[in-house]
Amino acid sequence: MRRNTSFHDIAAGLPPARRWRAVRHLLYGSPLYGLLLKGRVPDKLRGAPPDPWPGDPAIGAAILKGQLTVAGQSISLAGGPWTRSPESSEAAAALHAFAWLADLRTLGSKAAGKRARKLIGGWIETHSRWSALAWRPDVLGKRLSHWFCSHDFLCLDEDPAFRAKFLSSVATQARHLQRVCAKVEKDAGAFAAIKGLIHSGICLPGWEKALDGGRKLLDQEISRQILPDGGHFQRCPSLHLRVLAHLLDLRGSFVAAQVEVPVSWQRAIDKMAPMLRSFRLGDGGLALFNGGNEEDARHIDVVLAGAGVRGKALSSAPHSGFQRLAAGRTVIIADTGAPPAASFLAHAGTLSFEMSVGKERLIVNCGALGDSDPAWRFATRATAAHSTLTVDGASSSEVRADAHIGRRPADVASNRKEADGNIWLEARHDGYPGLVHHRRLYLDACGEDVRGEDILAGSGGREFTLRFHLHPLIGVSLTEGGSAVLLRLPSGVGWRFLADGGAIGLEESIYAGRPNTLRRCSQIVVSGPLDGSRTTVKWALHREGGRR
Repeated sequence: MRRNTSFHDIAAGLPPARRWRAVRHLLYGSPLYGLLLKGRVPDKLRGAPPDPWPGDPAIGAAILKGQLTVAGQSISLAGGPWTRSPESSEAAAALHAFAWLADLRTLGSKAAGKRARKLIGGWIETHSRWSALAWRPDVLGKRLSHWFCSHDFLCLDEDPAFRAKFLSSVATQARHLQRVCAKVEKDAGAFAAIKGLIHSGICLPGWEKALDGGRKLLDQEISRQILPDGGHFQRCPSLHLRVLAHLLDLRGSFVAAQVEVPVSWQRAIDKMAPMLRSFRLGDGGLALFNGGNEEDARHIDVVLAGAGVRGKALSSAPHSGFQRLAAGRTVIIADTGAPPAASFLAHAGTLSFEMSVGKERLIVNCGALGDSDPAWRFATRATAAHSTLTVDGASSSEVRADAHIGRRPADVASNRKEADGNIWLEARHDGYPGLVHHRRLYLDACGEDVRGEDILAGSGGREFTLRFHLHPLIGVSLTEGGSAVLLRLPSGVGWRFLADGGAIGLEESIYAGRPNTLRRCSQIVVSGPLDGSRTTVKWALHREGGRR
C-alpha cells in the first residue's frame, strides 16, 4: 500500500494526540468531507435565541464606515476582510466569531442590516469549506450563536437569495460542529462550542438530537471545569467571565424556548457569580492573572446583573487559589495557587498580588499581551512580570516552548486570619529548587496600611529580586538616599513604600491590561543576596497622611 506522503510530512515526529489531529485536519480539508456535510436545508429557523449583551453603537458606526477593531487590531473592511488574515490569531478568531454583529444590530438601521448581510455573504463565499481557524470548534460555535441571535436583524425575508445561502451554511456548519463537539479541547473554549451546538438544536428544525447531546456535554464540562468554590480550573479571570456569560446565554435560550433549565447549570451560575466579583478591583475591572485582561467593567456589570445572584465577593477561594483582602478603599487580590498545567495561558505568578485604592490601580502584574508578539507573550508569563519574588532571575514555574507549563510548585498553601477588620494572609510555595518562598501580607481595617514579609527558607539560589509593578498612571520617585519610594495616584493621593532587607530601586516595566496594547510603566525593585538558610525582606505601603 502506498504511503500518503502529505500526511507523513505533516505528522512525522508528532505526539499521538497531535498526529490524530493532523489526520482529522487532512480529512476535514478534503473535498470529500465537504460532500459528507451536505444534507437537508431548512426553509426557516424555529426561532432565534435572545442576546442579552448590548452592542456598542460607536463600533457599529465604525463598521459602517469600513473599519472594525477586534482583539486590539484594526481591520479594514474595504473589499471584504475574508481574503486577508489579521496579524494575530486572536484577532482572526474574533473576526470569524462575529460577536461584532451585535454592534451593527444595536444601530437598528437598514444600512446596518445590509452591511451585516454583505459581510456574512462574503464569509460564506470565502469559507464554505473547512479551515483550521475559521472552523475551529469554539470559533464555529460562537459564529453560529451570533448568527442565530441576529436572525431577525438580518431580515432574511427581504432577501430570499441571501436567506437560502444563510440557511444552507448554518446547517452545514452545524453538522460539522455536531461531529467534533465531543472531541474539543477540554478548556474554556468547549463552552463556546457546546453553546453553538445547543443553539443549533434549538433553532434548526429536526435537530433535537443535537440539543440533547449538547446538554449532556455541557453537564460534563461543568463538572470537569468549574471548581467547588465557583472558579474556573484555568484560573484566568477573563476566561471565568466568558464561561459565565456562555451559561447565562444558554439559560436565557432555554427560558425563551420554554424548556426547563437544568439544575446543574443554575448551580454553576450561583457559584461563579460571587467568584467573578472576587476578581474585581476598585475600578470594576478584573485583576490580571493567568492570561487575563482588565475587561470592560460595564460588561462585567451586565453579566453579574444577568446572573441575578446576590452573593458577595468571596474573600477566600481555596480551590481556585485566590485570596481577596478588602478594607476601607483598598482591595488586594493575591494568587495563592499553582498555575494549571493543562492551560497554555497560565502564568508563573504564584504569590503575586494586585492592589487598588478606590477606583485606581496601584500595584499590578504586567498582564497578557496576546499572540501578536510571541516574545512579549512569553516574557509576560514569567514570574518577573508579576508583583512577587524571583530567585536568580528564574520563574517559579517553567513556561515551556510549547506554551504549556512544565515544572511548577508542588507545595502551595495559604492561611488567612481576620480580627477587628484587620486581615493577615500567609502563603508559601516551593517553586525554587532548594527553597520555600513564604509571603505574609497584612491589611489594616482602614485600608491605609499594607505590610508584607517575604522569606526564602533553604539553601538554594544566590540572589533574590522582589518586584512591585506599578500601573502606568502612577507617579513615582525615589527619595534622596533611596530609602523609600513616593507614589502619587492620579487623584493626587500619595503612598510611601519602605523596605528592609534589600536595596530599593526603580526600573522600567510594561503593562498590558488590554488585548495587544502595550504601555510603559515603572516597577519598584528590592534586591539582594541570599543569606544562608533564611533570607527575610520586610516592606510596607502607607498612605501619606494616613494611620501608621
